[in-house]
Amino acid sequence: MKNILITGVSTGIGYELVKVFTKHGFKVFGSLRKPEDAEKLSDEFGAAFHPLIFDVTDEKAINTAFSEVQTSIGDQALDGLINNAGIAIGGPVMHTPLEDYRRQFEVNLFGVVAVTKAFLPMLGAVKNYAKTPGKIINISSVSGQIAYPFLGPYCASKFALEGFSQVLRRELLLYGIDVIVIGPGAVKTPIWKKSKNISAEVQHSDYAPALSKFTSQLKKSVQKAIEAEDLAQSIFNVFIKKHPKTRYTFQSSMFIRYILPKYFIPPRVLDKLIRKMFGWK
Repeated sequence: MKNILITGVSTGIGYELVKVFTKHGFKVFGSLRKPEDAEKLSDEFGAAFHPLIFDVTDEKAINTAFSEVQTSIGDQALDGLINNAGIAIGGPVMHTPLEDYRRQFEVNLFGVVAVTKAFLPMLGAVKNYAKTPGKIINISSVSGQIAYPFLGPYCASKFALEGFSQVLRRELLLYGIDVIVIGPGAVKTPIWKKSKNISAEVQHSDYAPALSKFTSQLKKSVQKAIEAEDLAQSIFNVFIKKHPKTRYTFQSSMFIRYILPKYFIPPRVLDKLIRKMFGWK
């Protein structure tokens, strides 16, 4: 049996990843923050799922989880790590508290760094490792390459994650551990519902009309978004590839929503389109 660690598995992409990997014979070690979620998934997936109660921002709890996984797998290998846990915080830069940026980075970047550093030895980052080195998949976003208004904290954290992933991949060439980035577009998950409500300050700011329009567009995009179970299957397919690419984008309306703004529309032209969309002079 192969072993994989997936963070943030209580809902959304993480939960669907547990379903896919256990279905294909993996033992999944999944991180959750709530004991009741751990009990629920344990009942559903049985012995193929091992819950780990930790928050990715809690280094002490991560180290405890490392010992738990090590004890469980014994002399087997940890074949993969999927850094999936994440949150989304948005709002105009002028009106978004600095602590929101810190919280966003604590989860989406520093949490990834902490979990990765802790489990690297188990993935094969040791001299004369006798087993097949593991793989790391970091879940980024289209927002890690294309930035739109009102997603400052989220975009910044995902851009940073993309840079970190490139550095990590090249450093781990020493050990044969591959690092792959998955950058999906909108996915039908609870992540945006868990975001903070718009503050009274923002509601009465110059940005209020545009933000209302943006929120409306966001809701429409979520309706047309990728199903989490389909994305999870795509991630599994990437994981088992012998020679995967370094980065994959999965996006509904791929050409219009990703290829066009990423590769064909010059930044200043995209700025003009955004300004026109919001009715800014």
